[in-house]
Amino acid sequence: MKFGPVDVSSALGAMLAHSLICGGRRLRKGHVLTQDDLAALSNAGTEKVIVARLDADDVDEDDAAALLAEELNSDGISAGGSATGRVNLFARHNGVLRVDVEAIDRFNAVDPSMTIATLPDYSQVTAGDMVATIKIIPFAVPEKALSAAAEAAHSAGILRVLPFTAARVGLVATRLPSLKSSVMDKTTRLLQARLDASGSHIVRECRVDHDDDAVASALRSLLVECDLIIIFGASAIVDPADVIAAAITKADGVVDHVGMPVDPGNLLVLGHMADVPVIGAPGCARSPKENGFDWVLARILAGETPSARSIMQMGVGGLLKEIASRPQPRIGSDGPSVTARTVDILVLAAGKASRMTAQQGSAEALVPHKLLAEFNGVPLIRKSVETALHSGGGAVHVVVGYRAAEMRGTLDGLDVDVIDNPDFDEGMASSLRAGVSAVKTAASGVLILLADMPLIDSGHLRKLLETFAETGGKCVVRAVSGDVRGNPVVLPRATFDAIATLQGDVGARQIIAESGLPVVDVDIGDAALLDVDTREAVLSAGGVLKR
Repeated sequence: MKFGPVDVSSALGAMLAHSLICGGRRLRKGHVLTQDDLAALSNAGTEKVIVARLDADDVDEDDAAALLAEELNSDGISAGGSATGRVNLFARHNGVLRVDVEAIDRFNAVDPSMTIATLPDYSQVTAGDMVATIKIIPFAVPEKALSAAAEAAHSAGILRVLPFTAARVGLVATRLPSLKSSVMDKTTRLLQARLDASGSHIVRECRVDHDDDAVASALRSLLVECDLIIIFGASAIVDPADVIAAAITKADGVVDHVGMPVDPGNLLVLGHMADVPVIGAPGCARSPKENGFDWVLARILAGETPSARSIMQMGVGGLLKEIASRPQPRIGSDGPSVTARTVDILVLAAGKASRMTAQQGSAEALVPHKLLAEFNGVPLIRKSVETALHSGGGAVHVVVGYRAAEMRGTLDGLDVDVIDNPDFDEGMASSLRAGVSAVKTAASGVLILLADMPLIDSGHLRKLLETFAETGGKCVVRAVSGDVRGNPVVLPRATFDAIATLQGDVGARQIIAESGLPVVDVDIGDAALLDVDTREAVLSAGGVLKR
């Protein structure tokens, strides 16, 4: 591939390396320059542009990323679409991610233009979570280099998600006078919440005195009906011969290991009775915060009971204590896990397009509506809704108002919830209220998409949704272009009550300013800023107006 500045006169057919605006038109990065483009650039006084030209043996960035994703496809992992040289890989089901670290390192050493980034080995994941991303950095890569990278990616089991298996779990909880029954009740509820991701359940709980004979008796009684037994001691383990470990031995079990280099979680006991694993939980497992117990529990439920050696190899990355930036665990949290699929999408398409009407100076019914303008033969409102449907998010809701029947007609056959807003004259606040009231009660947030932004694609939305998931649904996520704020925006469920009280022609900006929540900006380039409010804007963006 040839890359660099060239004279405008010799740039025909080359790909533009950086977005620019010329004669009121926005030419995007990657755009293949036409004769009309070159004429416009010359008329604007532009003498040189930075471009890329592919050689005969070069493979386009999206095709290259898709090919590598196909090589990495395996049971438990699915690939998203390719865009801007990127393909994201997602977990098909709840489980534990296994990563062949050496194989990933070999791949990344092939050529710096092709990269794979993954979650850490043994990460616990939920269906729909992004587990890896493939990125082709330049516009294209040589076929020879791509073949070498594909070969490195082809090794079996580089990435796989071990599915959880539902287990029947027995719980032994010991009592001391200092331990309140309310604490024990909460511990049971929290353990069940941790088990929910695997479909496992507590079949029986035995509450006994903090005594090795009593615990051993409870273990024997649970063995015949359980696939896993967990012991919560009323007092922390202080020695390998302490109550919990001693009870496992008395019950004819084996203590495989005591202690682990994960903090919190040091005081864990792992043993077995016959083929049933037994975990002596550390005291920190009474909290929903991530700890070493979560790591061991997840591996057991995914069919990989850790050995004593593998437990002692958990030290790197095992410092979990008092790290405020570390997210809550995906199971055992106070609420459901946050993924792209737990965020509903709200497409706002109810406005009167008043600037279009003002320009035309004729009866409103005869004025071309910007949302009915066609882009590549597709009405803009349908294009925007299809973009939302392909983003990997949750349910899609579309708010219509002005010329609602025409808007509905363009959406035939799409799996969306169309909401009528009779109060559209009030302004955007009415559409936000109407839309958010329809969002699923289980949704962790809502992505607000304005229907008149033709440059927004599903990759942009996916990036916003994934960033929101990474924050645990606790932040506002906003699209920007450089330092300029734009749209779309993702709002957490915590803002829904404030949206319900919005009045007038105001949107998310007021909610963001007043929420007090952290704001994470995601740069999606020019797409964040371009909406089409006027006839000229529609035409400049490549639309065709229809009456």
